[in-house]
Amino acid sequence: MNGAAPSGSGTGAGAERYARDLFKSGAAFAKSVSALDQLPADDVPEIAFAGRSNVGKSSLLNALCGQHGLARTSNTPGRTQLLNLFPIGEPPELRLVDMPGYGFAKAPKQVVEGWKRLVFDYLRGRATLRRVMLLIDVRRGIKDVDLEVMELLDEAAVTYQVALTKADKVKPTGAAFVQKEALAALSKRPAAFPEVLVSSAEKNEGIDQMRLTILDAARS
Repeated sequence: MNGAAPSGSGTGAGAERYARDLFKSGAAFAKSVSALDQLPADDVPEIAFAGRSNVGKSSLLNALCGQHGLARTSNTPGRTQLLNLFPIGEPPELRLVDMPGYGFAKAPKQVVEGWKRLVFDYLRGRATLRRVMLLIDVRRGIKDVDLEVMELLDEAAVTYQVALTKADKVKPTGAAFVQKEALAALSKRPAAFPEVLVSSAEKNEGIDQMRLTILDAARS
C-alpha cells in the first residue's frame, strides 16, 4: 500500500480508512513454519493470534483482511498446526502470526506437545512480537485453559489483549456482561492490556476497531 499513515492519535475516520485499506489491499499469506529458525528476519513488528481450537482465529483473520480464503477455516479443532505468517502492506508494515489453537486439538499427544513447544518458544524468543491477541469465544468466556495461557504470557512478559469472538451468537447484553467479566479477570494480570475487544467476523462487527488496535500495538 502506498501513502503515509495519517497523523494523530490513531483514531477517527481517517485512521479507520487507512487501516482498512492497508489490511484489505496489502495482506497476503507468506509461509508456514514449524521451527523458529524458519522465521523471517526480525524486520517488522508482529501481532500474534492465540486461542482455543475452533475459537474462530481463521475467520477473524479473513475478516480483518477482507479476504475469505486468506486463512483456512475448519470445523475440526486443531487444524492449524504451524505458525502461519501474513505480512500486511507492501513493503510490510507489520506481520500477523496465526498460532496453533490450544485446548481440544484432535491430534496425537506427541504432536500436540510439539505444537506447544513451538508456540512457547516463539512467545519467549521473538524480539519483534508486540502483542498477542488472545481470542475468547464470547459464548464460553474465560476457561481454565485460557488462564493457563495467560499465566505463560505473564511469565514471559508478553503483552496480550483479550478479544471476544462470535459476538453475533449472543445478545448485546450478554456480550457486554462477558466483556465486563473478562476486564475484571485481567485487572490484576501484569502483562494484560487493559481493554477487551468484542468482535464478530460473520457480521463484520468490531473489525475496524481491531485493525486500529493492532496498528497501534505494532507501532508501540
